[in-house]
Amino acid sequence: MPIGVAITGMGIVSSIGLSVDENFQSLVNRRTGISYLENFQSKHAGHIKVGEIKVSNEEFQDRLKIPLGHSFTRTSLLGAYAAKQAIVDAGISDINSVRTGLISATSVGGMDTTEKHFKDFQDQAALQKFINSHNVGDSNNKIADYLGIRGMVTGISTACSSAANAIMLGSALIETGRLDRVIVGGTDALSKFTINGFNSLMILSDTDNTPFDQDRKGLNLGEAAAYLVLESEEQVQKENKQVLAYLCGYGNSNDAYHQTASSETGEGAYLAIEKALKKANLLAKDIDYINVHGTATTNNDLSEGRALQRIFDEVPDFSSTKSFTGHTLAAAAAIEAVYSILALRAGMIFPTLNFKNKMEEFELVPTTELREKNINHVLSNSFGFGGNCSSLIFSKS
Repeated sequence: MPIGVAITGMGIVSSIGLSVDENFQSLVNRRTGISYLENFQSKHAGHIKVGEIKVSNEEFQDRLKIPLGHSFTRTSLLGAYAAKQAIVDAGISDINSVRTGLISATSVGGMDTTEKHFKDFQDQAALQKFINSHNVGDSNNKIADYLGIRGMVTGISTACSSAANAIMLGSALIETGRLDRVIVGGTDALSKFTINGFNSLMILSDTDNTPFDQDRKGLNLGEAAAYLVLESEEQVQKENKQVLAYLCGYGNSNDAYHQTASSETGEGAYLAIEKALKKANLLAKDIDYINVHGTATTNNDLSEGRALQRIFDEVPDFSSTKSFTGHTLAAAAAIEAVYSILALRAGMIFPTLNFKNKMEEFELVPTTELREKNINHVLSNSFGFGGNCSSLIFSKS
């Protein structure tokens, strides 16, 4: 019997493609989505680079056939677009035919809409207004309503590990018999709030990001959404469904080291990976490929690298797909789950773009060219502010 929870569908939208296949083709052909900001005005627009989806809200509205007068934020539009793809990919015609839930992650929620009204709040009379689309729960409800889900709907917001934790919770709900099917993932749109916030931390790069490079200058913020359809083995057998992969292991930890920085020893990452391996009943040597968190910040890459050295006697092939998409915050673990499953199914290790010089602290060098390899187990790492670290392990069976 397969170990883990079955994944029967995937959907994604990112700066390198509006579908799973478009994303795959970009990864294979080294097509980056990093560019200068165009969709809205910002004083940083010409100074930093981002992973922006060059499709307007109006075009997404038309593609989704959402009527005029809606209150979907960009975060909700991206989420609905990707989640719908996952449902179609899983061959689901009746979303409520079995106990189905939605767990959607986001870090900024409807901030892209809220910030448009910021100046209005300087007027005392305007303080009486309430922007219903601001909160995290609104995007979850919008996506659920769009899909027609009448079961459990909830959200997770643990910064950049949010979608990984959504995937974990969905898996646990199936493993404990609470639900038969769960749509899990995350969505985040670019906004002035996030750009200004990360700029204040002085970790944004004015060039394409360079993960695990000695001369890395920081991250490129991105926007994206991705969702997986998780189903119980009983449901898979009942409907004779195709399984894309299995989520066989996962782990979460918090080393409480710092509000925005990872520990120098990589303690949180180490504990998360250790738990994921234990859950999957695997040894470190069983991992064939790692989709690293790899943000290209000075702190993260050093911390993650040290965690990998502590776990693995010999660190397996690894790469950072953030060099293609930028760091998409709460959506990061979801889009990288899709990329991990694509790597598993295609037998390919996707390259890390822009790498030139190895870090002076260790001998770890990411894969920089597309490589074919028989892959049975993929580890995907996602680490968030506040020390929240999460790791997922995907397998063929």
